[in-house]
Amino acid sequence: MFIRRVYDFPMAQAAFRTASVLRECHEEYAKAESMRRAAVAIGRGDALAHQSHVQWIPWGETTEVVGLYDTFETEYAAIRSGAALCDCPQRGVLEVSGTGRVAFLQRMLTQDVKRLGRGATAQAFWLNRKGRIDADLFLCDLGDRMLVDCAFAVAGSAAASLMQFAFSDDVQIVDVSETVARIGVHGPRALELLSRVGVDAPALVEPGRCAEGSITSTPCSFARRDATGEIGVEVFAPRHGLAELWRALLGARGASDSGRPLAKPCGWFAFNTARIEAGTPLFEIDFGTSSLPHESSLLASRVSFTKGCYLGQEVVARMQSLGKPKQVVCAFRVAGDALPVDGAAVFVSGTTSDPVGQVTSSTMSPMLGGTGIGFATVKTAHATAGATLAAAADDGVVTITVQEGLSAVPARSAVQR
Repeated sequence: MFIRRVYDFPMAQAAFRTASVLRECHEEYAKAESMRRAAVAIGRGDALAHQSHVQWIPWGETTEVVGLYDTFETEYAAIRSGAALCDCPQRGVLEVSGTGRVAFLQRMLTQDVKRLGRGATAQAFWLNRKGRIDADLFLCDLGDRMLVDCAFAVAGSAAASLMQFAFSDDVQIVDVSETVARIGVHGPRALELLSRVGVDAPALVEPGRCAEGSITSTPCSFARRDATGEIGVEVFAPRHGLAELWRALLGARGASDSGRPLAKPCGWFAFNTARIEAGTPLFEIDFGTSSLPHESSLLASRVSFTKGCYLGQEVVARMQSLGKPKQVVCAFRVAGDALPVDGAAVFVSGTTSDPVGQVTSSTMSPMLGGTGIGFATVKTAHATAGATLAAAADDGVVTITVQEGLSAVPARSAVQR
């Protein structure tokens, strides 16, 4: 079963349950940008410039996210050369507490949780008994508790299903998505931006670290995760203080920028392009609840083969030692200008029958001169590096080539701190 992009739904008529608490801030920003451009144009005697307008896109049946604030080019540039702020109402948050939390998660999740310790992060899968992925988790060990980032759509079910196995353990797992919000800061100047608003940025210099702090007296937690190939920091903040925090980040000025703001708000379209370039498949989009861990192509970052047993471990171990998955997520590059979009069928080159896969994400890569790239779930026999396949596109069929690994461009975050 291939995974379709969950945000590609018709707009629901009812109010979204997780509508961003920053909606007013986003509309406020777009209006201010339009007025600024108009003033500059009038002062120069030019025609009125492009007007900013927030473009909202639905995300499943529960929420909506900003697709675009201004222009794709300026938002993408913020990721690659500055600091981009991403509102993430589609993300959920679990809080794990209790003296038995580490031992319990060690028995439940695919990752070696015992090795973490205060200030460390890890990525792990929560599997069901059949070894399929119920949730993709990003764990942040804050010493007295853990915060876990996951898809909002599965946060409640993940917390409930995990707690079903906590028989005599001193552990509490609570879905706090309704009170804790998530934003992301991405770009080579992300740490500089955070330091300008009082965050202990040195604690986040190394990837895989997390820390606590505050912005505008609002207590927050911060975790380093470089999803775009640039420095990335995930921010966990209380919803009641999010608007003030967001404005503080937008208002921060750099020391050598002539008083210009360091940060720019960034919508999903620019972030999506950057994360595909960086080789970051996403749960709900490139793989999902019907997927086995081996099919995600993320074993190295999610699964430990040296720890003890966990739910679904027999399936994972058997596939690791005896066989191959039927399909895997792979990265591809497009020959030509047409771009196969999510859901497009993938075929053996020279045929247009009996699909061997399906495109799950795609974009035109600015870092590769506008070359089309993306992810596809492809039958393992056809997913070897260098394999030439075909994919459906608006102009007919285009040739795609399976790439070595998932990343289309080298990560730059390791050297840009």
